[in-house]
Amino acid sequence: MHLIETILFLLLAVVLSGWVARITRIALPLVQIALGAGVVMITGEAVDLRPDIFFLLFLPPLLFVDGWRIPKEALFRDRVVILELALGLVVFTVVGLGFLIHWMIPAMPLAVAFALAAILSPTDPIAVSAIASRSPIPKRLMHILEGESLLNDATGLTCMRIAVIAATTGAFSLTNAFGTFAWLALAGVAVGIVITLAIGLLKSWISRRWGEDVGGQILISLLMPFAAYLAAETIHASGILAAVAAGVTMSFTERQGSAMAATRIRRAVVWDTVQFVANGLIFVILGEQMPSIMARAAEVIQTTQHKEIWWLAVYVFAIVAALAALRFVWVWTSLKFTLFRRRGKSAPPKVGWRLVAVMSLAGVRGAITLAGILTLPFVLGDGSPMPARNLAIFLAAGVIVVSLVLATVALPRLLKGIELPPEPSHLEEEDRSRIAAASAAMRAIEDTQHAMAEGKSNPDLYAETAARLMEIYRHRIETRTHVEGDDVTLARQADEIERHLRLAGLAAERAELVRLGRMRLVDEETTRKLIREVDLQELRYV
Repeated sequence: MHLIETILFLLLAVVLSGWVARITRIALPLVQIALGAGVVMITGEAVDLRPDIFFLLFLPPLLFVDGWRIPKEALFRDRVVILELALGLVVFTVVGLGFLIHWMIPAMPLAVAFALAAILSPTDPIAVSAIASRSPIPKRLMHILEGESLLNDATGLTCMRIAVIAATTGAFSLTNAFGTFAWLALAGVAVGIVITLAIGLLKSWISRRWGEDVGGQILISLLMPFAAYLAAETIHASGILAAVAAGVTMSFTERQGSAMAATRIRRAVVWDTVQFVANGLIFVILGEQMPSIMARAAEVIQTTQHKEIWWLAVYVFAIVAALAALRFVWVWTSLKFTLFRRRGKSAPPKVGWRLVAVMSLAGVRGAITLAGILTLPFVLGDGSPMPARNLAIFLAAGVIVVSLVLATVALPRLLKGIELPPEPSHLEEEDRSRIAAASAAMRAIEDTQHAMAEGKSNPDLYAETAARLMEIYRHRIETRTHVEGDDVTLARQADEIERHLRLAGLAAERAELVRLGRMRLVDEETTRKLIREVDLQELRYV
C-alpha cells in the first residue's frame, strides 16, 4: 500500500509541475526537481533510487520513442557531427575532466575521477527542450542534440564501466577497454535490430492471418524496448544502444503502413502519455534524492584536503566551467571542419561564437547522470571502501542542478536571433506527395465505383457519389499544380484560410453536439461517436 501511495504522489507531482511551470514560467525540469525535494522535506520519505531498476523502467521506453520519432533524414545528414559529439566529445571529456578532478581533489583516485567524468559526459536533451521552450531551439540544432543524446548515454556509461573496473581491480588495458566498448556497441545495436524485426514480422503475420487487435498492437510496442534492453543486457551488451536501435528500426518497419489507422492514432496517444509521465518522474525522483545528498555535505568535505564546506561549491562550479569549456572547444572544432566545411567552391559559413555557446550550454546533465553515479560500487576488489564515493555522488548532483540553472538563465538569451544553415524546405515534396496521393485516390474511387455499380439497377447513383468524392481530390490537385511566384503565396494563404475556417466549423459542430447530448436530445453513445468523428477531422488541421 505504501508503494502505491508513493507512486500516486509522484504522478500528482508530475501533473502539478506542468501547472506550476506555466504559471511561474520556470523551466519544467527545475520545477519538478523542486517539487521532488519539497515532498521529501514535508513527508520525510523518499523513493529509494535503485539504479538498475531506474535504468530498466525509464531508459528503454524513452530512448526507444526518441529513436522512433527522430527525423532519420536529419540524423543521416548530420551523422558526422553527431558521431563526433556522441563518441569523440565523450572520450575528450572523460580524459580532460578526469585529470582536472584528480588535480583539484587528490583524495579522489584517478580511476574514480575518470568514472565521475564519464557519467557527467552524457547530455539530457529533454531538459534542454524544456528550458528552451520560451525561445525554441532551431530544428537543425535540436536534431543534432537529440541525435547526440541517443548515443552518448551508452558511450558515457561504457566509459564509466571501464573506469570502475580499473578502480576496483587496479588494472587497466587499452586493448581490453576497446574490445569491451566494441562488443557493447556492436552487439547492442545488433540485438535491437534483430528483436524489432523479429517482433514486427511475427505480429504482421498474425495480423494478416487472424486480424489486428488494436490493444495488443499497442502493448507489443510498449514491451518491445524492454525486450531489446533485457536481451542485450543478458549477453553483456549495451541495453541502451539496443533500445535506441530498436526505436530506429521500428520507424523503418512502420513505413510499410501495415498497421490499422486506429492502431496508429491510439498508439501515438499512449506513447505521448508514457513519454510525458516518464520524463516527469525522472526529474521528480531526482529532486527527491537531493536533500539527502546535500545533507551529507559536511561529511563529504572531510574526505578532501579542504575542510571548509564552501569548497564543495568551488568544485562544482569548476567542473561545470570545465565541462562547458571542453564542449566549447570540441563543438567549435566540429562545426568548423564538419558542419560548415567547404562544399565545392562556395565559402563555408562563419562559425559564430553564439552558436558554439548555445551548443556548449545545451549540454546540461539530468537524472541519468545521478542514477549512473549511484552505480559506483561501495567496495574495491580487496574489500576496502571505495574512496571518495560519496564525494563523487555529491559533485554529480551539484553539477546537475547548476547546469540546469545556468542553461535556464543563459540559453533563452543566446537563442534570440541565432542562425544556422537553413533547413531544406519540404513544401515542394509535400505538394508532390499530396498530388500523387490524390491521383491514386481518384483512380481507386473510379475503379471501385465501376465494380460496385456492375449489375446494379441504379448505376447512376454510384457514378454521382464517386464524382462528388473525386471533385475533392481534383481541387487538391489543381491548387498544387502549375502555380509559381505570387500564385504559390496565394495558394499557401488560401490553405491557411481554409484551415482556420475548417477549425471554426469543427469547433461549432462539437459545441452543438455537446449541447444536444447535455439536453439528452441524443443518446450518449451516439454523441460520443459523432464527437470522435469531429475530433479525428480536427487532427488534420492542428
